[in-house]
Amino acid sequence: MIVVLKPNSPKTEVKSFIRHLEGMGFTVHVSEGIDHTILGLVGDTTKMQPESLMVNQLVDNVVRVQAPYKMASRAFHPENSLIEVGTKQFGVTPAVFGGNSIPIIAGPCSVESEEQLTDIAESVKASGARLLRGGAFKPRTSPYSFQGLGGQGIELLLAAKKATGLPIVTELMSITQLELFNDVDVIQIGARNMQNFDLLKELGNCNKTILLKRGLANTVKELLMSAEYIMAAGNENVILCERGIRGFDNYTRNILDLSAIPFLKKQSHLPIVIDPSHACGMSWMVPTLAKAAVAAGADGIMVEVHNNPECALCDGEQSLTPAQFDDLMKVLKKYASVEGRTL
Repeated sequence: MIVVLKPNSPKTEVKSFIRHLEGMGFTVHVSEGIDHTILGLVGDTTKMQPESLMVNQLVDNVVRVQAPYKMASRAFHPENSLIEVGTKQFGVTPAVFGGNSIPIIAGPCSVESEEQLTDIAESVKASGARLLRGGAFKPRTSPYSFQGLGGQGIELLLAAKKATGLPIVTELMSITQLELFNDVDVIQIGARNMQNFDLLKELGNCNKTILLKRGLANTVKELLMSAEYIMAAGNENVILCERGIRGFDNYTRNILDLSAIPFLKKQSHLPIVIDPSHACGMSWMVPTLAKAAVAAGADGIMVEVHNNPECALCDGEQSLTPAQFDDLMKVLKKYASVEGRTL
């Protein structure tokens, strides 16, 4: 249930009203817009009659939220959430998702060595990437495939961050690994863990930004419900990620659902990032899908880049070379400028 307050309501009276609602057993989330302040009530509102709230002189309107996701709903939070990542250092300004810019996340699928990661980090930074991605822990379909460097991979990512100033994005697979991610800027939850609810609730107790990927066969509403698990537990810094879903046709690795962008932006205030690399699985197709994502209104793009794709230990076939990434960035800047946006 959302309670819309009248414009210019006295702050002292609003605070008193919020305390009254909390005393009734509700958790109250406040969203302050340009014209109105909205109170989102979380709890059992089934027995609450809107008329009982309308009696209060501060209240302009009361609306029941029909969607099962409350905190992720745009009804609760009409304005776009702006999620800032990183601190200003080495000439790198913090990246903001959900605003007028389109931050680009780039880096290898997996961390392989210090030399490999540093080389890629410096090249993608020079091309305009705002964040560095790299997998330290790798969930793989085959138990015989490269599983990542684990804790050593985290250390190499932090070394690359120290050298370049780029915030780092890497995947968490288990609650037991969480203490290794203390200095990681963005924790990625992969497609296979999208409905690992115990993990999601644990992430609600931390103050990290979470990049939540859509599952292989999950609906966008299920994606929002997974985001709700994190937010309901106390962490509202969630970025959604569309990385392609399974279909009956296998000419690409997955099927990129670009229609998810306008739907999610209508239903939710959370930023949406597109991962064209995992969606298609072929490097030659990545630039086209990235351009389409920008045109469709994505709040960010995540691209895999490797300095020697032929020798990559993971997903080399979908990785751009640094030169190809540089060319893509030049094109994306033009696409973004058409809409009055920047990278």
